Amino acid sequence: MKLSPHLFLDGLGIPYETRSFSPETEKGAANVAHVLGFSERQAVKTLIFQVDTGERVLVMLGGDQNAISGNLKKAIGSRNIQMAASEVVKETTGYVIGSIPPFCWQPAGFRTFLEASLMNEPILGVGAGQWGDEIIITPNDLVRASKAIVVNLTDREKPI
Repeated sequence: MKLSPHLFLDGLGIPYETRSFSPETEKGAANVAHVLGFSERQAVKTLIFQVDTGERVLVMLGGDQNAISGNLKKAIGSRNIQMAASEVVKETTGYVIGSIPPFCWQPAGFRTFLEASLMNEPILGVGAGQWGDEIIITPNDLVRASKAIVVNLTDREKPI
């Protein structure tokens, strides 16, 4: 069965692979990576942040990564940001936390950021919108599908 994210990619002509895992798998990027046989870095976390202006943004990081607050604030352009609450995530994306696809739901002008180091991975796994389904995609195709802004969010030694 094709989900909305699959149809979205099909419509753009972007290649991808689907993989499934047991819905009984414990939540978390590390667990998805383990059961699908790729590194935790390749299992992309899709996080929604709220900005004090009311804007909401999507931030994608590897499963083993955390954003440096200062880098994230500079990339977004605000000092006042916070992780969105689960009800705000559902209202914003139409999906529940755990398998938010990084494309197909954003309105025009919605900003999406991708951690720059993920561009070095051969493939990435992203949520398909339903726990137990994953989309395997190249970093370049992920950027194309999500219209992501590629920025350094995790390395203090490099510019944003």
